Amino acid sequence: MLKIGPLELSSRLILGTGKFKDGETQKQAVEISETNALTFAVRRMSLYDKSLPNPLESVDLDKYITFPNTAGAKTAEEAVKIAEIARIAGMCDMIKVEIIGDDTTLLPDSIETYKACEMLLEKGYIVCPYIPCDVVLAKKLEALGCHAIMPLGAPIGTGLGINDPLNLKYIIDAVNVPVIVDAGIGSPKDASFAMELGADAVLLNTAVSNAKDPIKMAEAMKYAVQAGQLGFEAGRIPKKYTAQASSPMEGLEFL
Repeated sequence: MLKIGPLELSSRLILGTGKFKDGETQKQAVEISETNALTFAVRRMSLYDKSLPNPLESVDLDKYITFPNTAGAKTAEEAVKIAEIARIAGMCDMIKVEIIGDDTTLLPDSIETYKACEMLLEKGYIVCPYIPCDVVLAKKLEALGCHAIMPLGAPIGTGLGINDPLNLKYIIDAVNVPVIVDAGIGSPKDASFAMELGADAVLLNTAVSNAKDPIKMAEAMKYAVQAGQLGFEAGRIPKKYTAQASSPMEGLEFL
């Protein structure tokens, strides 16, 4: 079980819910992934007007931990307002703090993110900030009281994988709260690599929703996360730069 604040997640794969071509594909992908936490942009949902389209209407939300995010926010104040809308609507108090600082790269604004986390923690939220691979910022957010750290693998939607494994590993080794790799995952290989580095979970959306077969890709991601975690726990062999015989040579007689 992955524990984030008081919440327990049975799966270490968290799925985003946007971009699916239809509700049935989304439903089947979510089910086969065996995730039990779904993230969604509060600003893209109609939480009150039931006459408007609901992008999650095909999913039985009672089966999942709802993990609202503040996508679309440009300032700390906007992010807090979005979180409060989700709380009033009865969503989970665990909030992904996402504040974009650049419209071209969609990279997060570290200063506004820190301010938003400070404000949300004071209001009693379970706070999970989306950040660049910055170990100093990660440590400061942990010290502030954040319940998980969510460094990006690569810019949102690029599918470039783990661009900065060294600094991601620094974060994983430096903080004691869960580290959830978020954004940029493109293939099962990327998800597995994140877990092999020691991440506690992976959050992804585009890699599944935009795949040729989203349902198969959701299943592949499930196994990739599991394999990566097992690989990390097993402990890989050290890398060597000279060949090493697979079979021992001691005791062999040569003709």
